[in-house]
Formats: sequence, C-alpha cells, structure tokens
Amino acid sequence: MHAAHGATDRRRSVVYLDPAPRAAFDVREDAHARMDQRDETFVPHVLAIVAGTTVDFPNNDGTYHNVFSLSKPRSFDLGRYAAGRSKSVRFDQPGIVRVFCDIHSHMSAFIVVFSHRYFAVTDDEGRYRIDNVPPGTYTAVAWNESMPSETRRVTVGDAADADLNFSLSKKQP
Repeated sequence: MHAAHGATDRRRSVVYLDPAPRAAFDVREDAHARMDQRDETFVPHVLAIVAGTTVDFPNNDGTYHNVFSLSKPRSFDLGRYAAGRSKSVRFDQPGIVRVFCDIHSHMSAFIVVFSHRYFAVTDDEGRYRIDNVPPGTYTAVAWNESMPSETRRVTVGDAADADLNFSLSKKQP
C-alpha cells in the first residue's frame, strides 16, 4: 500500500492501520532504533516503532543534553550527558511519547509506538509505503503532530498495491 501526501505541510506524518491485521501480532523481536541529537535538534523529529523496541539517544552535539519524557506510555529521564555519549530506553507500551531536552527548551520530538508493524512515516515529499498488508479492507489513519488525524477506508487485493491519499489540514477555529 502506498500513496502521495497531498498536504502543503511537509512535516513528517505517520500512517497506520487501525485495527491491524491479526498476523501483525504474531512475531515479536527485539529491535533497535535511533533518535540522534544534532544541532540542538532531535533527528528524526518523528520516529515510529513497534513496542519492544529500544531507542538509542546518542548525543552528537558539542553540548550537554538531557532527554526526558513525561508521557503516559513511557516516562523517563536520562539525566545530563555529554557529546559522544549515548543512552537508551525500551518502549513496551503503544502510544505517543513526547520527547524533550530539559537544557534546551526548543528541542522536542515524538516517538509513536505501535503494537503491530503496519505503519510508515512519510518521506520529505509526503509519500509512504506499508508493505506486506494481507488482502482485506482496513481503516488507515494519518497522524501529524499539528493537525487532526484523518482516516480512510482502503481495500487491499491479492498481490496488488492500493493507493491511498491524505490531505491533512489544520483545524479551523
């Protein structure tokens, strides 16, 4: 399943199936992901992972950082650490985890944790691809930090791609 993102806002979004196909829950493995700290920015700004993944937070800046979250799915505080050091956190509960640095208040990021593997983060052009989706009809959801989520129904056939476009827009007051 793949599509182009039609929004003018090119910030990263996460597209996922909800609920996921049953087969999505059968295989679990310990995985690693990375959220770097560079130029007083978390890279990537949006990281989507499956529950059970350990995320490394390397400090590749010339200054100290303190990575923390008060989010319900996973709260943590890694303390202050210098350039060249890295600390890690395992994420076991699905949900959205907001990440901050207590030294640099402008630094923030999101880790979106899923209980399945049927998700993708859009690229710079807003495109995404979710592979190996079994045939069936699903609800696909597009999430972006600054816009309301959008849902679409999609039917995936045998050995065929399904195109699904979203056009996220800001909520009107």
